[in-house]
Amino acid sequence: MIKSSYKSFADTLLFVLNVFLLFLLVFGSDLVVPQWLQPVGRMHPLILHFPIVILMMGMVFEFFRFRPAFKDEVLYQNFATALLLMGSLLAAITAIMGLFLSREAGYTGHILQWHKWTGASVVFVSSIIYWCRNAGWYRPAIARSGAVITMLCLIFAGHYGADITHGENFLLAPVMQNNTKVPIDQALVYKDVIQPIFDSKCISCHNDDKVKGGLMLTDEASILKGGKTGKLFVPGNPQVSLILQRIHLPEDDKDHMPPTGKPQLSATEMALVYLWIKENADFKKKVITLSETDSLRILASTVLQPAASTDDKYDFAAADDKTIKKLNNNYRGVYALAKGSPALAVNIYNKTTYAPSVLTELSDIKKQVVALNLSKMPVKDAELKTISEFENLRELNLDFTDITGSGLKYLAQLKHLRSLSLAGTNLNAQDFKQITAIKSLTKLAIWDTGLKDDEIQQLKKTNKNITFIEGYKNDGKPIKLNVPQFKNTQAVFSKPFVLNITHPIKGVDIRYTTDGADPDSVKSLLYKPGITINDNTTIKARVYKKGWYGSDIVTFAYNKSLYTPDSSSYITGSNGNADVKLLTDRDLGTLNFFDGKWVASQKDIGVVMQFKKPVNITSVGVNCMRNMGSQIFFPSEIEVWGGADKDKLKLLGHIKIDKPLKNDPVVIQAEECKLSAGGLVSCLKVVVKPLPKLPVWDKAKDKPYIFIDELFFN
Repeated sequence: MIKSSYKSFADTLLFVLNVFLLFLLVFGSDLVVPQWLQPVGRMHPLILHFPIVILMMGMVFEFFRFRPAFKDEVLYQNFATALLLMGSLLAAITAIMGLFLSREAGYTGHILQWHKWTGASVVFVSSIIYWCRNAGWYRPAIARSGAVITMLCLIFAGHYGADITHGENFLLAPVMQNNTKVPIDQALVYKDVIQPIFDSKCISCHNDDKVKGGLMLTDEASILKGGKTGKLFVPGNPQVSLILQRIHLPEDDKDHMPPTGKPQLSATEMALVYLWIKENADFKKKVITLSETDSLRILASTVLQPAASTDDKYDFAAADDKTIKKLNNNYRGVYALAKGSPALAVNIYNKTTYAPSVLTELSDIKKQVVALNLSKMPVKDAELKTISEFENLRELNLDFTDITGSGLKYLAQLKHLRSLSLAGTNLNAQDFKQITAIKSLTKLAIWDTGLKDDEIQQLKKTNKNITFIEGYKNDGKPIKLNVPQFKNTQAVFSKPFVLNITHPIKGVDIRYTTDGADPDSVKSLLYKPGITINDNTTIKARVYKKGWYGSDIVTFAYNKSLYTPDSSSYITGSNGNADVKLLTDRDLGTLNFFDGKWVASQKDIGVVMQFKKPVNITSVGVNCMRNMGSQIFFPSEIEVWGGADKDKLKLLGHIKIDKPLKNDPVVIQAEECKLSAGGLVSCLKVVVKPLPKLPVWDKAKDKPYIFIDELFFN
């Protein structure tokens, strides 16, 4: 039994809390919660479970209070009174905290209003029951009705609270959502592939009722607008897009999204968002308009229903998942053609690592492979015999490979082959007669093969069941050239090499510059084979051809580094404990600073390097990234110390880097520190210092970062 003095105080407190709650409900729209009081509001989700449980118990006791077995039971009656009083007090405190919390940014909308008023109703109804339960007119019917009304208010308040926390209709979504997959030939990339990711992983905090960070993901306009920290993404440039930066942060980082405890994006979902942004984040594009070998289309097909087809009825079993996983690597991708389908598509990448074994290793899944892409690989005629063993192959891409007519006879064994692409191969009209004999063939790409117009017309005339893709036709409307290709892909070199830039279209002019200027079609240098690169060089290249629009500009930086230290160690560390070998592995990072190739820090990065044989170094370069939207800046200073050992070092070089300007672009650039004549050294110490603080025009609260990924010694 509650002591009378305590009970009297609790009764008074309950009345005061009800009055204060009523005041907040009436005048709350004008309320500004001071910062020191905000932690009180944020305790709302922490304690709300206590009044729920206590009031539910109290209402059960109240419902049966007038039964003969309990009516005169003192312990029962006193316990019921204590439950009601404690539950009402806690409910009032919780409701007041909730009103404080609702005044913070990000809480709006009709669901919030329903939650607020149903929560307040719990307090008022339970308090009224407590105050009136000993009155003479308080009968069993009133007690039971009050208990039922309180329980309903509790249920609805909890329901609306869950919707605010986890997203609208959180409770019933699993049984009400439409799980029917959209056929791939009807699907839109955003609506049917990307939006479901946002709906399941992001919308609970970024909707009309809960606008965390000022960001809503409910419609195209809101997504493009972004939030308080800026635009959500840069179309065509996923490496600098905020959404990808946030989802790739460590899960325990305060800026990681979704927050810890919320459902996280899977690797496939992250890849889909990345590829969607890379392809300019189009909200209207259909999946079917993407190339069949496009990575976005391939991944999207795993979450969509295959297009209705009467042809593709597969009579083979699915391959083992472990086998597929084992076959996937950096130069080969193996994917299910569609979710639930046993059919597989295989893409082969990276010309420099290609070998015939790339195909023979697929023997365990040769029945399941229905699409094979070998475009631009150095495939020889002998490999066509291996390809002929993929008995269920429907689509084969051999564009710009090294095949000749002698191996095409093997393809006649492919009884299901419908689409064959031979663009850019060295074949003649006689060779194509072997191919057209394949009865199942319906599509054949033959552009840039050297066939004459009359030979193409003859092929079309004698093979009316085949659609021939002849490539570009001059209809008077210029089209844009694709970009030139740098074949020298090793960005760090120690010995001079001959520059090799190519383009798949014959007769183009490749113009380039080395002074940072954009190449034009008249004044810029014309690329010719035989150019030697023997020093640090950044090349900008662009392709031109009469009757075509010039290509986009491609930039490639070659960095000279004559020496590699025999050992390295940090003297001041990096964020994330990045391996110090990243600084001397000759593998440069990209603008995607989550690629695992960068050493990052908000403090000085100091590295000591030892050389077994003394070296005469006159300059040290530090490859740095600048991405100011993510608080990544060039260093403020670089120091280089050298000597016979780490205990006998002297300062050999020191540079201060220009202060950042507000509109400086995102870029990767080497900063070079010239060294004074110091003779031979066996030990070097490089210290890279970040900005001491963010520029005044940067309103972020974090400290500036430095990102470095390679040291160059010359």
